[in-house]
Amino acid sequence: MNRTSAQALAFARPVIQGLTVLNILYGVGIALLLGWSFFIEGWPQTPLGDFASKHPQLPNGLRAIVVIGIVGAVIVHTILRRLLAIVDTVRDGDPFNLENARRLEAIAWSVLALEVLRLIVATIASVVWEAGRVDGFSIASWFAVLLLFVLSGVFAQGARMRADLEGTV
Repeated sequence: MNRTSAQALAFARPVIQGLTVLNILYGVGIALLLGWSFFIEGWPQTPLGDFASKHPQLPNGLRAIVVIGIVGAVIVHTILRRLLAIVDTVRDGDPFNLENARRLEAIAWSVLALEVLRLIVATIASVVWEAGRVDGFSIASWFAVLLLFVLSGVFAQGARMRADLEGTV
């Protein structure tokens, strides 16, 4: 491993841990926001004013989006945990194993789920307020999902090849 890769790897672990903490704070924060919304008199008309009065389904739509945000935070948490485990195996010098292949596949499914949630949020937003105001599709994200599935296959194949090589020695 070259020096730049080693530095990036050393940097990755604390960054992932920091993102995990931020994600937990985000999840808790929006869960509190959801709960609080039921106790604020005139919510969301009071904080949003005229905008809320023009869109009668806004309260339900906003709450649905917040629930989706909480689900998204749980999904992101699982991604970060798996990513941290992969980083640890790379640091230990044993990245090409079947467990990492399974982790990458789970990350791929999780990113796919996040993309579906994003489309649901865009649909809710277009129904609740104005169609076309929220863009829900990004081709780059779907390519990333595809890439993660391919990468998990590469890791699985690398693990099988390593096991075959160790069996012949």
